[in-house]
Amino acid sequence: MPAYEQMATHLETERLTLRPWADTDAEELRALFAERGNGTPTAEESRRDVEVLREREAAAGVSLLAMVRREEGDFIGYCGLVVGRSTVEEPEIAYELLRRVHGHGYATEAARAVVAAAAATGRTRLWSTTRPENKPSLRVLEKTGFTYHRTTQDERGDVVWLTRSLTGGAG
Repeated sequence: MPAYEQMATHLETERLTLRPWADTDAEELRALFAERGNGTPTAEESRRDVEVLREREAAAGVSLLAMVRREEGDFIGYCGLVVGRSTVEEPEIAYELLRRVHGHGYATEAARAVVAAAAATGRTRLWSTTRPENKPSLRVLEKTGFTYHRTTQDERGDVVWLTRSLTGGAG
């Protein structure tokens, strides 16, 4: 297995800061997970989720980062790389935002920064998976340079796999 650089854990864009998880992010993460419609995690579960996110980063060398608007200073979601359905060598980009900030280009802005950070680690390809009905996410991936690879199925239905080369081409 080739050696990769550790992914940067502090990324800045024009409007966003992507940073490591803080204990104080647990309550906002709890609210984000509640928006999924599967119930609200307990405060303790959210604290543990933050701990798990930190542990995964240390183990894999890739990061799922908390996303904060620079001007407002408020937590709005996360974006980064995870092993997910892929591998450490070719990780998966992941992002999720609070509904109140949908439609403002934050996911695309953050995803572009994460793609650049991934390229800086020496990796050559990223993956993403989403549901075909998640049109906003598919649009973010398209704008970030991801292209369709295949569709598979899991217990919840179709899963669209997209990929993005990190060797040449802008996102």
